[in-house]
Amino acid sequence: MKWKTILTLAVILLISSSHINAQFDFFEKKVSIGGYGEMHYNYIEKNEDISKTLTFHRFVLFFGYSFSEKWSFKSEVEIEHNYVRDGAKNGYLSLEQAFIDYHFKDYLGFQAGVLLVSSGLTNIYHEPTNFLSVERPRYSRYIIPSTWFGNGFSMYGTKSGFEYKFNFMEGLNSDRFSLNKGIRNGRQKGSKADASAMIYNLMINYVNIPGLNIGGSIVYNDAVGDTSNTPLTLIEVHADFRKNGFIVIGEYGNINYKNSNLEQSAGFYLDFGYDFARIFNWEWQTIPFVRYTDFNTAASTINGGDETKANHHKAWMVGVSVLPLDSIVLKADYSIDTVELNSVNTTYFNLGIGYRF
Repeated sequence: MKWKTILTLAVILLISSSHINAQFDFFEKKVSIGGYGEMHYNYIEKNEDISKTLTFHRFVLFFGYSFSEKWSFKSEVEIEHNYVRDGAKNGYLSLEQAFIDYHFKDYLGFQAGVLLVSSGLTNIYHEPTNFLSVERPRYSRYIIPSTWFGNGFSMYGTKSGFEYKFNFMEGLNSDRFSLNKGIRNGRQKGSKADASAMIYNLMINYVNIPGLNIGGSIVYNDAVGDTSNTPLTLIEVHADFRKNGFIVIGEYGNINYKNSNLEQSAGFYLDFGYDFARIFNWEWQTIPFVRYTDFNTAASTINGGDETKANHHKAWMVGVSVLPLDSIVLKADYSIDTVELNSVNTTYFNLGIGYRF
């Protein structure tokens, strides 16, 4: 009887031990590596002045590590223009993302570190395979400046087809706002950032319709500098529809300022494309597209007059985006940008190749 009892206990312990080990073996700590990059040829003609450049515009590496099923680390390091020297025009190195992520449930997670501001399509999805043109949309440079990142904290989740994220981040330097670049130069980029006036940022997207991402965001910041204080509110709406070969992408953004000669920046762009590979049964996706852009970094000022006209841009673009694989893209586009003041035209012709993995 004694041996039967001992044997039974041994079997129970063996089964329990196997069950415990199976639980611990279910998750494996792992490293993840990815990245993207793009090389561009740019031809620019303005007032008979012509420039031609060839540059490896961006080389980006992603690095991540999963500590457990709920805890992870994610990062993104970028080199622009291949070679870093003194001055932003001579190369650029930045840590654009680096954060700890705690995924409690699908409806609630937390992040802390270097984060992207959740505003607009391009600032979140800025890999070259995600947008049709060679360069990122010019609207996404001057109204919602991509890539806009900084130190902070966030809460995020998904529920009933909605994706949502709230960020509490470093603010902008209002001394650096300008009529021709809006808030772009005000980004602190996580470098010993002044935390006296933080950004409050909320984005909500609805993604429960196949092929459609539609939503909007709001950013509020009581921006401060050494000599100024300029509260601002940025509101934008966006949609990205891709189905049956059709691609329609659009975004509208508006920034209202207080305590400043600059009162408003606003603009939009709209893309329409179609993948002709679906008609001709080609292996490579071949997407001719058109884009219309209208933006003004000084849409309203106290002084008015030529200040607003000098910063009002309208542009048509035609181009083609070819993807031999989902992760590799070849691009070409042609556009004419017209400034309202004196109807000054700038002609652009761009070629590009990009990848992601």
